[in-house]
Amino acid sequence: MDYYLLSQLINGVIFGLIYALIALGLTIVFSIMRVVNFSHGEFYMLGGYTLYALTSGAVTFFSIPLSMPTIIGLPIAMVAVAIFAIAIERGMLRPIYTVRMDRPEEYAIILTFGLSLFLQYGALTVVGPYEMTPGAFWEGSKHILGDLYLAGDRLFATGVSVLLIGITIYFIYGTWTGRALMATAQNRVGSTVVGINTVRMNMIAMALAGLLAGAAGAAMAPIFLVYPDVGQIPVIKAFVIIVLGGMGSIPGAVVAAIILGIVESLGSVYISVAYRDVFAFLVLIGVLLFRPHGLFGQKERRA
Repeated sequence: MDYYLLSQLINGVIFGLIYALIALGLTIVFSIMRVVNFSHGEFYMLGGYTLYALTSGAVTFFSIPLSMPTIIGLPIAMVAVAIFAIAIERGMLRPIYTVRMDRPEEYAIILTFGLSLFLQYGALTVVGPYEMTPGAFWEGSKHILGDLYLAGDRLFATGVSVLLIGITIYFIYGTWTGRALMATAQNRVGSTVVGINTVRMNMIAMALAGLLAGAAGAAMAPIFLVYPDVGQIPVIKAFVIIVLGGMGSIPGAVVAAIILGIVESLGSVYISVAYRDVFAFLVLIGVLLFRPHGLFGQKERRA
């Protein structure tokens, strides 16, 4: 058995699942609010910094350094980023939708782009350009099969990703709130007519996006460290993923993320690691040429 090839495939799936966490949040916000959230990568960054602050002792609470286990810091970081996302929705995005504007989506894009720059340079000012890392979730390498070993943190991140993706899919398709979100995504005016509070759906969508991005950033922090622009590359790949999967398709985002992770992993080994971040755009170009509406997207016809 070619354990090297198998290890690369597994690494590709692991990174694909992490990409899926980020892309799911973008997909949900775009579907519900019709907003391309350019600050989504900074939600990822905040998840990593929050975990570091909670577990490294760098932050004090009533003169007591915070140094909790990373396994406890992870859900707290997720909730903290979700609360931040809700604050952004209420303070910056909600006025756009509650006050009559000709082009609310365009205003929202400008706001989120400005927020992205503000958070990046804010982190640069507060903590500096230094790379930081919290403690490991699962130390050492773990034996998988034969001569195959994988880092414990990568296995932990995989488990977190699978769990959160499963919970998110169940929430969207298996609960009344999730069905209300889908109804809002399909027809906002019609949803309001039947009694769905679409303003509340906006808030729930942003909270989910913050929760998932914060989880991805915190779970990957021990592997790839944390620094002010750490979310730029992941969020660019997330944008590619939602186009590949079909705009607004949750299953499509998950499948496209795993495909992209595998392509990147194998391409880095058999072509060149220098082109790792280019493979996403090559896959995007190929899909747009042969299936412009994405893997799971549906063709639209003008009435």
